[in-house]
Parts: sequence; C-alpha cells; structure tokens
Amino acid sequence: MNNTVLSRYEELAQHAHTQWQQSGRNDKIIIQVGSATCENAAGATEVWREFERNIQASGRDDIILHQVGCTGRCSREPIVGVLMPGRMPVKYQRVTRDSAHQIFSRHIQGGEPVAELTLDQTMPRLKRQVILCEARHCGTRGDEDIFTVFQDEINRAGLDPEENTLIHVGALGFCSIHRKMISTCVMVRPENTVYFVKDRKDVQEIVAQHLVEGQIVDRLRCQEDPISLRFFDLYGDAAFFNRQTRISLRNAGVINPESLYEYIHYNGFRALSLSLSNGDPDWLVERVLESKLRGRGGGGYPTGRKWKDAHRHANDQRYLICNADEGDPGAFMDRSMLESDPYSVIEGMIIGGYAIGATRGFFYVRAEYPLAIKRIEKALAECRKHGLLGQNILGSDFSMDLEVRLGAGAFVCGEETALIHSIEGERGQPRIRPPFPTESGLWGKPTVINNVETFANIAPLLLYGSDWFASVGTEFSGGTKVFALAGKIQHTGLVEVPMGTTLREVVYNIGGGIPGGKQLKAIQTGGPAGGVIPAEYLDMPIDFDTLGRLGSIMGSGGMIVLDEDDCMVDVAKFFMTFCQGESCGKCTPCREGTKRMLEILERITMGKGEMEDLDKLERLASLVKNTSLCGLGRAAPNPILSTLRHFRDEYEAHVKEKRCPARKCKTLIHYEIDPAKCVGCTMCARNCPTNCISGGRKEVHVIDQVECIKCGRCFDVCRFDAVNRK
Repeated sequence: MNNTVLSRYEELAQHAHTQWQQSGRNDKIIIQVGSATCENAAGATEVWREFERNIQASGRDDIILHQVGCTGRCSREPIVGVLMPGRMPVKYQRVTRDSAHQIFSRHIQGGEPVAELTLDQTMPRLKRQVILCEARHCGTRGDEDIFTVFQDEINRAGLDPEENTLIHVGALGFCSIHRKMISTCVMVRPENTVYFVKDRKDVQEIVAQHLVEGQIVDRLRCQEDPISLRFFDLYGDAAFFNRQTRISLRNAGVINPESLYEYIHYNGFRALSLSLSNGDPDWLVERVLESKLRGRGGGGYPTGRKWKDAHRHANDQRYLICNADEGDPGAFMDRSMLESDPYSVIEGMIIGGYAIGATRGFFYVRAEYPLAIKRIEKALAECRKHGLLGQNILGSDFSMDLEVRLGAGAFVCGEETALIHSIEGERGQPRIRPPFPTESGLWGKPTVINNVETFANIAPLLLYGSDWFASVGTEFSGGTKVFALAGKIQHTGLVEVPMGTTLREVVYNIGGGIPGGKQLKAIQTGGPAGGVIPAEYLDMPIDFDTLGRLGSIMGSGGMIVLDEDDCMVDVAKFFMTFCQGESCGKCTPCREGTKRMLEILERITMGKGEMEDLDKLERLASLVKNTSLCGLGRAAPNPILSTLRHFRDEYEAHVKEKRCPARKCKTLIHYEIDPAKCVGCTMCARNCPTNCISGGRKEVHVIDQVECIKCGRCFDVCRFDAVNRK
C-alpha cells in the first residue's frame, strides 16, 4: 500500500509539474489579479477585463493573466502584481481600469514600473539587495553584528552601495529550518538565495563570490525549500509582508485557488500521501501534539489532544467538522483562506479524518460566503475526480468524503454543540457538556471540530516537521496566528505572525501605526467576546495565555486598534449590543444577563448612571461569565470586565462628572462656538440639519443647546476651529 500511495501521488505531482512547464510560467510575464470577495468588491473584475483587452490588443503571447486569491492588503485593493523574468516583482495598489491600462502601457510594454502607483511606493530600483532577518529566532550568537560586517565587507570590496543595498526585515520565515539555530538568515536578491551566516568569514565569502562574481555559495546556502520563499519571492520588499511569517496563508495571493494542479505544484497533498503511506494514525496524532498546535478558533485547546480524545473512543463511525461559521464583526480570516486556498483546508481535513478514523466530514460555512462556498464545492469535486476523496484515497485502504452544510448566520452556531445541532437539522442551540463532542458529538458519534485556520496548518506542520512548527511559536503555543487587523490603523488587512510576537510589532511595524498623529489607546482582541488591552501592554507577547491574563482572549483573530477618540464605555456597549442580539435565549444567565448589562451601559452613556451601577455591572458580568451554558454567554462579559479593569476612570467620569473623556457619547457632549475665533462665515449655520445656529454674516454665531442634536456637523465644517466640542 505504501508504494501504491506514493506512486499515485507522484503521478499527480508529475502531471502538475508538466502543466506548469507547459504554461511557460518561468519565461513569461505574469500579471496577477486578486479574485477574493473584497478584491471583487473593490473593482478587481473590471481590472481583470481591462488587462484582457490590453493583452488581446497587443497581440503578445508572452503574457499570462493569473487569477490569485486574497493578498490580505485590504485597504489597498485591488492589488495587481507584475512579475517579469529575472526582475523583482512589483505590486500595484488600488488599481482601476485607467491605471490598469497605464500599467500595461508603461510597465508591460515599456519596461519601466509606474512608480506612483506601486504598493507603498516601494520600488525595486536597486540591482541587488541583501536582506537580513531580525526575528527573535534568528540572529548571530557571535560578538559581531552581521549587518555591520556586511557593510564593512561591501565597502572593502569596493562595491557601489547604491547597487548593493542592505535591508533589515522582521522575519524571513526561514531561520527555524536551520538545525542549530546559531546563524543569521540572509537573502540575496534578485536571485532569492537564502544563506545561513555565522561569522565574518561567511560574509566575506558571500561578498566575494556572490556579490562580486555572481556565483552562489553552495556551502552556506539553505538547501531546503522554505515554506515562505514563494510568498517572499512574489511580494518583494513591501514592509507589510516582510515582517510576517506565512504558514496557513502560504498560498494566499500566490496560487490560483481554483487550480488543483497549482496547489499540487507547490507540494500540495504531499503531506497527505506521506501520512497515508506511513499507515499509522497514532503517529499523526503524536506529531500534531509535538507541534504545540492549539485550536485557532478561539479556545486554544491543543489540537493533538482533541484528535487523541476522539481516536481513543471505540466506535465504528466518527465525524470531522470544519467550523467556518465566522461571525465576529470585522473578522474575515476564514473566508479569505477558503476563497484563496481551499485545497489546503481540504488536505488538512483528510489528514485529520485519517488520524481519528473518520470517514465523513463537513464544512459548516455561513451562507453569506457565496464565493467561498463555490470554491470549496469546486475543489471537492476536483479532489473526488483525482482520487483524493472518496473510496480508497490515493490507492490506500482509507476512504473519506466531505460535504458542505450552510449556516444561517447565527453567531451562537460557532459554538461546537450548537453547530452540531444545526448540521443535524435542529435549532442551533448549545447543550450541556460533558459529554464533549469528541465522545458524543454529531448524531451521538465521536466528533472533532476544528476551524479553518487549524486545518490549514496541518499539511505544512507534517511536511516540514513538528519540531519546526513548534520552534516558530512560544513554549506552549506553536506556529503562527492570523489576525484581521482593523480599526484606527494605517494598514488594515490580514496579518500572520509567529505566536509570541508583540502587539507593538503588529500595530506599528506591520500596521504602520495610528493615522492622523493620534495616540494609541487600546487594542481589542477576540471579537465580541474578547477584551481590550491598554497601550501600556504593547510589548506583551501575543499568545493564548498572555491575552487571558490581561482579560482578553485570542478568539478567532480579530484585532481592532482604538485611539484616543474611542470611548471604552461605548466600545463595551457596542459589543454587548452584538452579544445580546445573538444570544440564543436557552439559558437564563445569558438571555437576561446580557440584556440587563446592556441597559446599565446605555444608562451610563446617556449620563443617567450612578456609582452603584458600576458595582452592579461588575457583579452581573461575573455571574453571567460563571453560570452561562456555552462559550458565547461565558465570554460575552469580557468587554465589560476588561474595560472596567483597565479604564475604570472613564466609567467614573461618565457617572460622576456626566462627561465622556473621549467626547464620543453624544448625550454627554455639547458644542460651543468661540466668539474670539468665529468670523461669521455662516458655514456652520448652513450645514446644521436642525437650524439651531443663529447669527448673520460676519456676526458671531451661537448654538441653541436645547435644539442641538449633537450631530457634530458644525464641528466638521468649521474652517477656523471656532467650534469647540466639550
């Protein structure tokens, strides 16, 4: 059987490589256009058509128009990549039909990138770059700084520093491959050669042979195929990507999500073939345990332990479920993965099914994700066609099939037992545990439920080794975590970083900091059931345990940045409004408790709160947290408890002084016109929707506080800063 599985896979792999070669990818110009939901909404479809028209009109046959998934650079979509043989890739942002034509004329036809349209205006102008990793897992252990040594040797060799530039990046994603972990990881571009450098002698050799003579130094070269290489290769020197380590998002924005052959070309399903040929499910479970992979759905339960729990229960039938019911406001990690790399999730599910002995599995996807559903269904059909699903997968004695079940958008169905009830055709409500799903789940059989990101990590974990995966993260949490970075931040989008990365690294080095010169106030993690982390904890590492100690949770990966203009009481009210509306109503603590907590928050933000309300709110939150039936109810009070813990002064200002320090709560603010600054331009009066501002031209204006609805329009339109918000 072992030989049969491997030979079947090699046939598929050879066919995929042949297809790749026949397409001429290595010799032709490639234009990449994103095709995920957000990209399409931003106009990617029209951009694609414009490039099609230009290619056809040019009559050229050396250009490939390539569909890819989501890059994760949400605020700059649509994004277009141009890859020319022998040159560094160029990424363009916010591409329109007009700019697409401009890119084609000037870059594709003329050979010169359109600098003013590039992503972050970072252009590959230099002939060669030496890129050094500064991640915590990397770096020399000697007395000399490798960066400085490279500078010295480049100068000593008489090389032009304008043509041989040194760059520091946060993480190349290769260093953990090195067995001894005593070297600095260095990449030389445009050849994209990865070296492991220990001392000055190594640097001298690279400078003399590679930079001067153009010869690769095989002795120092990384001989393996690092997982991050292709992503780095395609995304160039954009700072947003260079400081990430992409494992679960390794193919996002790189491959065509609808092409099985492209996925296989990049080692897709190789981990499955190795798992089946090994023939030992226990070995798989142990590898996942050793990797320290914890569930990425929010709870952080060790994935290997969950698989082991299900595997040990003797039963003829076991089930596997992928939880893609992503309901957090602002969260889109799972949707992006399913739209950009569905085969990776499918491969992880088949491996998981083999590990626990499941022959049937389900994708539970919310119906609001039509493109994700379409691509999953197409991917499943392709897998069945090529023997990767169904009877005797790859010629083995293991059989398994997967199907899609749609959720109706109820947030509570993200909870395991409620999700199970929904698949069974019942109302989506949780049940008392134990028994846990691994013992008695779907139709009373042992069931494993993991989320999309967890399954996306399985194949690379097995392919590159559990030790490698564990080394990327922290002592108790292996690998990386994907965050949906949003809020008051320069660069919104999907960010994948190693567990243990600090909040400062994510917010400032990747996210670009707070726009408008505003001050960071807090970071909210974990979605509606998460908590807020004050700016003073920016240097705390991100992992399950640290976030828990600060009163927040990892959740599925939402990360909202809040600045000085955000009111913490209003933030707590926003998330409580969501949780109260999504409560299924089955248990009294959640049904009634969330409603009462919301009522108290509403009183406080309207200036009607009393000091006793704060104590009452805290007691009620603790009661709901400790007595609710499911995870939604137990986590719903987290925004209240964390804001009370870290920002109690803001609550007291609302209650005692009837004042909102952030000037966010409308009832507690008022607008006044400074007579010393008012020039009587009438702009405020003309824009007031209630006509409550009096005063003629060149006269000081006055706001009628009784009639004012506090919309803030006068504040926004005044060009003389005469309107004060207090």
